[in-house]
Amino acid sequence: MRQIVFISGKGGTGKSTLVASLSLLVRNKMLADCDVDAPNLHLLVKGNLIQKQDYSGAKIARNNMDLCITCGKCREVCRFHAISEDYEIDPLKCEGCAACRVVCPTDAMDLVDVKTGETYVTQTDRGTFSHARLEIGAEGSGKLVTEVRKNLADFQQDEDWVLIDGSPGIGCVVIASITGTDVVVAVAEPTPTGRHDLDRVLSVADHFRVPSFVCINKYDLNLTLTEEIISDCQKRGVPVIGRIPYEPAIVKALQQGQTPVEAHLESIVEPIKALWQQLVNFLESPKK
Repeated sequence: MRQIVFISGKGGTGKSTLVASLSLLVRNKMLADCDVDAPNLHLLVKGNLIQKQDYSGAKIARNNMDLCITCGKCREVCRFHAISEDYEIDPLKCEGCAACRVVCPTDAMDLVDVKTGETYVTQTDRGTFSHARLEIGAEGSGKLVTEVRKNLADFQQDEDWVLIDGSPGIGCVVIASITGTDVVVAVAEPTPTGRHDLDRVLSVADHFRVPSFVCINKYDLNLTLTEEIISDCQKRGVPVIGRIPYEPAIVKALQQGQTPVEAHLESIVEPIKALWQQLVNFLESPKK
């Protein structure tokens, strides 16, 4: 089963719309939304929830007052000031470092799991869809991305493809999204920041030795910058396999929960079909 991840150096480049469109064009596949901080693929891919689980990506201290002798050693060592004068733990301040547990003479302190998010598996008419949501302000987003991808394995049958809607940026969530995949498709817009962010995200993919391709969305808004991005990619040896034009009607379609495919926006659909064909040609061609 081949895994293709769509990422971007910044949010709002259109990668989720691209993945949702491909979910209608590609047969025999699974889907994953690895943007656990701000997931939105579920807005365009509907189905029936078949699994929902709490996720714990962090630990916090817990004080057993039956054992506590209020010696104050835990408060002295806590650099986050998470332990009150009454020796109660503030869950918003505790970082789970376990320093209090180390110094406690009566083993009153322990570390317990804390819920930091939820994972979901949805059955859709486009295939099994794994996604998740991280609690606001919670840590461990990279670990949660790994959990999203693991959940797909539990429901895998004989699918040929996995289409992954990755996270924007270059942080741990992106690393967790691309690790072990077959191909990275970086989606960029022809803006100065888009060009800069594309360079960074391609560097991450190159570091992990995952073959990269580029799709330029709304390429006709700034043809000069589009040519500069293409030139940058040529110097890197990264093929540009997609040039999707700006289409004002896409806004109305998305507001109605429709992909460009469902809205019959052929000016967008045809470049997406061509992009997919180039990916298939690359993945199915004999490797030297």
